[in-house]
Amino acid sequence: MRRRFTLPLLTVAAVVGSLFVAVSPASAHGYISSPPSRQANCASGAVANCGDIIYEPQSVEAPKGSTQCNGGGSRFAVLNDNSKNWPAATVGQSVTFNWVLTARHSTATWEYFIGGTLLASFNDGGAQPGATKSHTVNMKGFTGRQTVLARWNIADTVNAFYSCVDLNIGGGGGTTPPTTPPTTSPTTPPTTSPTTPPTSGTTTWAAGTTYKVGDRVTYAGKSYQCRQAHTAINGWEPPNVPALWTAL
Repeated sequence: MRRRFTLPLLTVAAVVGSLFVAVSPASAHGYISSPPSRQANCASGAVANCGDIIYEPQSVEAPKGSTQCNGGGSRFAVLNDNSKNWPAATVGQSVTFNWVLTARHSTATWEYFIGGTLLASFNDGGAQPGATKSHTVNMKGFTGRQTVLARWNIADTVNAFYSCVDLNIGGGGGTTPPTTPPTTSPTTPPTTSPTTPPTSGTTTWAAGTTYKVGDRVTYAGKSYQCRQAHTAINGWEPPNVPALWTAL
């Protein structure tokens, strides 16, 4: 009798476990939002036919050390396709790269490359970053159209997150550095602005507001629809986080 009941219980457990894996949401991590990385341009619709990366611009995760835009993993190979018409942001010799972090991993280093040249490395010594992160990088004399590879190396795993940013260097001034990134947790509204639920219909985007999937807002004269529930903070304006907002 004991064997008769043990096997069905093990079978049920296996089925439940497989269902849990099947419905688990994709991990959320981080990517460069401005100047727009390749995955940011895919998620915003600036580049078409990108596949699944449009839903997961923050999930380009692979072992450390790759020089490919998708990290050399089995997913998101479209990011390596240089035949696509990737928009190139016009910048000067000093460029500020802004990351949106949807999971704030303990960090070893942030690295920026053009080809085999290391432009800059920032050592966080295992610290946990805030909800956004910015680095100002010198282009070391590179000019014209270039692709910058950025690697976010995680301190407590073998993996890194990758973002490639296409630039037209020398076509104008450098990007304007943002204000100091907030240290507020992504799920906690700023203390200076109480959480307020959005009303029905379209409202104006505001930091400190909790949005649910399907909510619509306007920002800078454009309309957006929420694609992931979250509490808004400064730095997560709709055009900066296509993982959270879809332009209408």
